[in-house]
Amino acid sequence: MSGYLPGPPPERGIFCNRTLNMRAIKAIGYDMDYTLVHYQVEAWERRAYEHIRLGLLAQGWPVDHLSFDPVLSIRGLIIDTVKGNLLKANRFGFVKKALHGTRPMDFESQRAEYARTIIDLSEKRWMFLNTLFSLSEACIYAQLVDLLDAGKLPGPMGYSDLYEIVRRTLDAAHMAGKLKAEIVADPERYVLADPETALALLDQRSAGKKLLLITNSEWAYTLPMMHAAFDPYLPSGMTWRELFDVVIVSARKPEFFTTRSPLFEVVDKGPEALLRPHAGALKTGVPYFGGSAVELERHLGLSGDEILYVGDHMFGDVHVSKNVLRWRTALILRELEDEVRAVASFRATEAKLAEKMVLKERLEAETCQLRLELQRRRLQYGPRSQVPEEQLLSRQAAIRVELDALDAELGPMARAASELSNPHWGLLTRAGNDKSHLARQVERYADIYTSRVSNFLFATPFVYLRSPRGSLPHDPNVPGGTPVFPSTDSTSGPNP
Repeated sequence: MSGYLPGPPPERGIFCNRTLNMRAIKAIGYDMDYTLVHYQVEAWERRAYEHIRLGLLAQGWPVDHLSFDPVLSIRGLIIDTVKGNLLKANRFGFVKKALHGTRPMDFESQRAEYARTIIDLSEKRWMFLNTLFSLSEACIYAQLVDLLDAGKLPGPMGYSDLYEIVRRTLDAAHMAGKLKAEIVADPERYVLADPETALALLDQRSAGKKLLLITNSEWAYTLPMMHAAFDPYLPSGMTWRELFDVVIVSARKPEFFTTRSPLFEVVDKGPEALLRPHAGALKTGVPYFGGSAVELERHLGLSGDEILYVGDHMFGDVHVSKNVLRWRTALILRELEDEVRAVASFRATEAKLAEKMVLKERLEAETCQLRLELQRRRLQYGPRSQVPEEQLLSRQAAIRVELDALDAELGPMARAASELSNPHWGLLTRAGNDKSHLARQVERYADIYTSRVSNFLFATPFVYLRSPRGSLPHDPNVPGGTPVFPSTDSTSGPNP
């Protein structure tokens, strides 16, 4: 039986930050949007963008010429609502790349703005793009900053006021239900089918794990979306509702994990759904509205590390459930597949880049020694060599020529490394040569992370996921470790 199940492609692995024994997990909770149900990101965000644009157009704003730019923003960026900037920060909170509106900030401007700033996401100023649903909002905000700077928007208003207007306009579109109505009317256009997800959940349920659906979406949207994503791929006669022991809609995460709210039964009457106050034990097959995680734990007779919660929202799904309840956590990062493939395709160039960087560092070290030798001779102190000064100066000049040639060769390769996956921002999990702020959040709050729920199919419900040995700067390089690219962004100067 050895090798009976083929291993997953590298981009569909499950990556482990903290050791997780799936055999010890008694219940698995799932978010729906971008977790169990994946969307065609560009199609969804383009429609969301259009709803914001049309809302602003109705208010008389000059936005008829604007259009959605799918590469202008990525998950994990930070909006500086005070300055009107889109930022990418490293794990320490230092800004490594920035756009003011849609325009890249040069090194001096960025340094003047952020050299003394460490991003703290608890401050109201910063808006972290937690999920793929944030891309349309960030895109139109950046474009509107350009218009505000050009004096083409009604005023007076600042960048923070502008962000609030964008946020309210998008919320109004969601409240009116127009966007979701379009999705429900044409799910094939917007939903990215993954037939393997249904089998992965069947495996988990058959292995004795209780399955929970906990979504912020309302019942009228959840029902058709789950039907489209699951029912065609389940055994004949079975529906998605039979997969789950508990279904909770309109959960209001993250408050679901932190507060106690009334729980209602959803009385499904076809297109209409009524709410009835609930008391007592939860009933199998009955969807619920609201409630709280504490009440759910009491119903299950489980708590803490017996429950795994799987979601795509860094704060609302993973951060809060980990911090408040100590549930085990899994983050879904669909973009990870493109990122892993991009890194793999760059591997040959990366090896050449690393080889050239070793030579560059060696030459730079020799230059430092030569400068120190010449300094000691000039100031007449410390031990000095007997090499003639002319020879030292000649070698110094030769190294400078070599370094200039190396920099000319390294430049295009390093730029290509910094633009992997996205021409503005590069890799999702990197900020220059360091981990991105998003990667730090993943590392801190997600026990495991993967690109999609169906990747559990390769691991099985019985897998023991072990975290790798943590690395430190003084550790020797580990073969097969994460590639490290030299920093080429505009802040490769004095900031950490």
